[in-house]
Amino acid sequence: MKATYHKHILQFKRPSGTSRGVLKTKETWFLILKASGKVGIGECGLLRGLSIDDRPDYEETLKWVCDHIDKGETQLLDALTEFPSIQFGIETAFQSLRANTPFELFPTYFTNNKAPIPINGLIWMGDKAFMRAQIVEKIEQGFSCIKMKIGAIDFQTELELLRYIRSEFDASAIELRVDANGAFQPSEALEKLTQLAAYNLHSIEQPIQQGQWEAMAQLCEKTPLPIALDEELIGVYSEEKKEQLLTSIQPQYIILKPSLIGGFQASDTWIRLAEARSIGWWITSALESNVGLNAISQYTYTKNSKLPQGLGTGSLYTNNIPSPLHVAHGNLYYKQEGNWDFNKIM
Repeated sequence: MKATYHKHILQFKRPSGTSRGVLKTKETWFLILKASGKVGIGECGLLRGLSIDDRPDYEETLKWVCDHIDKGETQLLDALTEFPSIQFGIETAFQSLRANTPFELFPTYFTNNKAPIPINGLIWMGDKAFMRAQIVEKIEQGFSCIKMKIGAIDFQTELELLRYIRSEFDASAIELRVDANGAFQPSEALEKLTQLAAYNLHSIEQPIQQGQWEAMAQLCEKTPLPIALDEELIGVYSEEKKEQLLTSIQPQYIILKPSLIGGFQASDTWIRLAEARSIGWWITSALESNVGLNAISQYTYTKNSKLPQGLGTGSLYTNNIPSPLHVAHGNLYYKQEGNWDFNKIM
């Protein structure tokens, strides 16, 4: 077996605002396996400033993986606990190599284009006019679930945007989620959640910075609005630590980003532990190219979740990998007539 890696800089069609700043590019890495005339491809979706494995030795570690690929999937995964995005790339590359075709990792009704995956429409941060324009666009595109990033502009302005949506569409027509990306201070968070709850929101993601288990537990106990842990899961490696986190905080939901938490095996563990505690969950991509998004989407369909998932990021880039993935009417489809373009990444 031969393994190589390839760096790819994704270019945003328009700068995308988060509470950590404005994104114009996104660095990603492809792991390519070749054996017995077959090809497998995985994406190591690194998010600078957020991924726990955003380290100076990242590329050196990818080279080590390629040099030691004959160790096999299990040994490599065990050796790379501190590199969750590389674990995700290894898992998907080996699954791709085993598959009948490199990009149909988990054949289901989804990959046969017989069943789509419901997804949320994502509203990026910006000034009021820009965010309102996005909201109108997503509603016109047929989304029944909208996720709005908050925490970067004036909070009262964000409440006005939510008020605008609710003046036009009640909760039975549009499900609203908000993502604070840890922007609130613990001392102010409960008051802000109380104000947000007036707009019949489905949930809020990560209201305060991760790592404050006691403060988050108090919030989850008192909140008038369901809380979903997101960044909180990053860097929690062992099953024992995962159990401690869920038992201590008792969130209403957790959000799984395979590139940030160690791939599908880690996601399976989180799901099992969450369901044992009656904690809900859904799965979200983390700005991967269509290669990673494809793997996450196919995995997600096998989990039979009924909630809208966070998988609508494939159209963000000018130089994404052409693929059969297609968003329409608030759903993600795998169009069989669509083609993958290997030339973009090989």
